[in-house]
Amino acid sequence: MCLYINNNENSNLFSGKSLRLGGSKKLYENNNHFFGDLSAILIDNLPIWAEMISTPNNKISLMNKWDEKIEAIIKNTINENVTSLAGVPSWMLTLLNNVLIHTKKTNISEIWSNLEVYFHGGVNFSPYKQEFKKILPSNIHFYETYNASEGFFALQDQNNSEELLLMLDYGIYYEFLEMNNSEIISDIPINLSDVKKGVNYAIIISTNSGLWRYKIGDTIKFTSLNPFRIRITGRIKSFINAFGEELIIENAEKALEQTLLSHKINIVEYTVAPFFMNNKKSGFHQWLIEFKNPPNDLMKFKKELDINLQNLNTDYKSKRFKNITMSEIEIVTARENQFYDWLKAKKKLGGQNKVPRLCNDRKLMDELLKLN
Repeated sequence: MCLYINNNENSNLFSGKSLRLGGSKKLYENNNHFFGDLSAILIDNLPIWAEMISTPNNKISLMNKWDEKIEAIIKNTINENVTSLAGVPSWMLTLLNNVLIHTKKTNISEIWSNLEVYFHGGVNFSPYKQEFKKILPSNIHFYETYNASEGFFALQDQNNSEELLLMLDYGIYYEFLEMNNSEIISDIPINLSDVKKGVNYAIIISTNSGLWRYKIGDTIKFTSLNPFRIRITGRIKSFINAFGEELIIENAEKALEQTLLSHKINIVEYTVAPFFMNNKKSGFHQWLIEFKNPPNDLMKFKKELDINLQNLNTDYKSKRFKNITMSEIEIVTARENQFYDWLKAKKKLGGQNKVPRLCNDRKLMDELLKLN
């Protein structure tokens, strides 16, 4: 809040309320251990003044059933003076689209005229950004936060930036393992004094909350060393290496973003899995994409996406050489709400649940295709 206000001195953020989108208060048990959504646990334990400047109320925020929850949020918030949004992009976009349907409006500014900032985190924002821009006020600010169950690591400290300021005074000690695509190439951790810009690192943390030298599973690159600013590049396990192609999430997200911008279209969700070799034919990557507005020429879109992947990843390009090891990607167009229905069947609607992007096996893909 301080950084945002410092960058936007004419802000009226505190004249209204923050629409927060958290998880379910429902607790789960495993061998007498209890666990649940971090966002819901935080909301449930905030002081009373925090609820006074937030919407919806705690009772609605902590509801378990997503379908009922989204209706309750709309009824509880459309008459409020909402000045900020906070939540995971995929679920916030679902909520806002439902708000527009309910109110029969075309832009959120027609409902909340003083809305000025959206604080987001949890997933890569790139696939969703253009869709948000279509339905939010033209002068909206987007501010990213990088927090997890293990701690709060970084946050955006500048307007219109994709860099995140690493927080060094939050009780966390950072170490890093150098990576080459999806492989950790050094077992010797380095500290902040030895990091370099542009190198992909896996993060190790030690915290005063009891996590000692814990590998959180995320990968980052430093964009600045004074101060330390980072960009999240993906997950250690979020890659496909079925044919030696070493495709990491950073490559997939960037290639998709470039292709979507070229065709001036948007998507809702996507996932990728390998299609393994059979009958002596080479394998390929199968993309299941739910388009918000499909491309006019799907074949052209597919070829362009494949070329962008090759330009971003030399291993992928070498495996695509003359289609010997890998053939061109296949795109399956998902029906409307296909990913939503899959999450619903898994009882993972809302909160912090996310669709896996890159998978090394076909379990998820086959489940989704059955719903198509």
